[in-house]
Amino acid sequence: MSFTSLSSGSPVARHLSKHKSTGISDLLRTISMPLWLIKSDGLVHLVADQVPRTKAEDSFGMVPACLLDSLGSRSFCHDHGVQYAYVGGSMAKGISSVAMVKALGEAGMLGFFGSAGLSFDQVEAAIDELQQHRPDIPFGVNLIHSPTEPELEKALVELYLRRGIHLIEASAFLGLTLPLVRYRTHGIHRDEHGCVVAPNRIIAKVSREEVAARFFEPPAEKLLQQLVAAGDLTKEQAHLAGHIPMAQDVTAEADSGGHTDNRPALSLFPTLLAQKDQMQQHYDYPQPLRIGLGGGIATPASAAAAFAMGADYLVTGTVNQACVESGTCDAVRQMLAETRQADITMAPSGDMFEMGVKVQVVKRGTMFAIRAHKLYELYRAYESIDALPTAEREKIEKTFFKVPLDTVWQQTQSYFQVRDPRQVEKALNDPKYKMALVFRWYLGQTPVWANQGIADRKIDYQIWCGPAMGAFNEWVKGSFLEPPAARKVVPVAYNILFGAAVLQRVRLLKQQWGTYRVDPKIATPLPLEQIKEFLC
Repeated sequence: MSFTSLSSGSPVARHLSKHKSTGISDLLRTISMPLWLIKSDGLVHLVADQVPRTKAEDSFGMVPACLLDSLGSRSFCHDHGVQYAYVGGSMAKGISSVAMVKALGEAGMLGFFGSAGLSFDQVEAAIDELQQHRPDIPFGVNLIHSPTEPELEKALVELYLRRGIHLIEASAFLGLTLPLVRYRTHGIHRDEHGCVVAPNRIIAKVSREEVAARFFEPPAEKLLQQLVAAGDLTKEQAHLAGHIPMAQDVTAEADSGGHTDNRPALSLFPTLLAQKDQMQQHYDYPQPLRIGLGGGIATPASAAAAFAMGADYLVTGTVNQACVESGTCDAVRQMLAETRQADITMAPSGDMFEMGVKVQVVKRGTMFAIRAHKLYELYRAYESIDALPTAEREKIEKTFFKVPLDTVWQQTQSYFQVRDPRQVEKALNDPKYKMALVFRWYLGQTPVWANQGIADRKIDYQIWCGPAMGAFNEWVKGSFLEPPAARKVVPVAYNILFGAAVLQRVRLLKQQWGTYRVDPKIATPLPLEQIKEFLC
């Protein structure tokens, strides 16, 4: 037999009295209060008090407090000016919206604006709004690798430097590029104590060890010398750059939505964690390297597992896309709310189409993946648009594009004349590349149709999504977070962190009290007001 015990007048007692409950689950949810296991008269008591009022020999276990801001790395929070080691990762086309970044920042978390795929004017307008909102709220902006448009990557870096953006999330990089190194090393200097200071920080999302190594290491000497030759760095600054990593923070991106290698977190994270430790020992950086985990973080259990493995911070993605602040439409949010873990698939990527790179997307309720694969098959099989069999061309014009391919090329040509005229020149000299640009028009429009909720294009929606979305939907089923309209990024984030803290206490209790039966609903989502009462 077992029961709980409370000291009169304690904060826990007052809280539980208010809710007319004295259950073990509520004791475990009061994460700021340590708990003691006491044996007395053949019974087990779970005592909540600041000082256990019992003989030391009667106490056989303790469950310490687990504050939300104790989860993850305190140095990560300090360096980025946030309270919690929780990051809303960038999602392209503004899906990680200004509203989302603001909400996370105001809640003491870090958000990245999803600038990939947007025009410069759109990105700069977002930066204006974020910088003018509240200067004390930290935020970052995405920089996605653009192997087919290197000038675009360069121009974005110049924009970020001009606008004083000191934090970016680098995603989909296959290695270091000159613009990326320029961003990281811009303004590097020694402070009055002789310490090397790099004003610009990078959080890199990677899913391969060889890419992680490039970010853990100092910038490549070859690229530094190119920057010196171009006048973007002094020789002294290039020397200083050899004392810093390209990224102090590297996110192990496991099985995520969008660009992903579908790596299981349980194998990817420990590998990169060991690599991080080796790199830190080798280079002996004054500011130790850190590693976070993203891809699959959608429930308290996954968050608790990430922290238990040693994650310095968490990165969430798809679950934020399903929230009302995201830069997509209600129809997409409804589709995401209905997504199960098996309702996803891989499809050709629009930005790396010719390379055969794929992204993870929703397959339920949309034919995008099937149609994208068809376009890639045609691209591989034929050398030009004119070489396409008549039947195939008519089919994709009628069902995929819904306009003649010649019209698509005209629109594509006009677009790149403004964005990057060299792409047009290359296409005019290379029929196969012209075909790639035309096919990429479809791949580029499908997420726009999804975000804008174009009803007659619903069958073509490209919705970046990982299996974590299904896990999230299963977790919130029957709770206040089940309806799509009720999903907001801050309550979702708090429930993930709070649930992780509670589950950590549950695990410690079970290790010491093996017969304790866990309440299966102990991590069920709670309204934000109720969570904050437990935090008091």
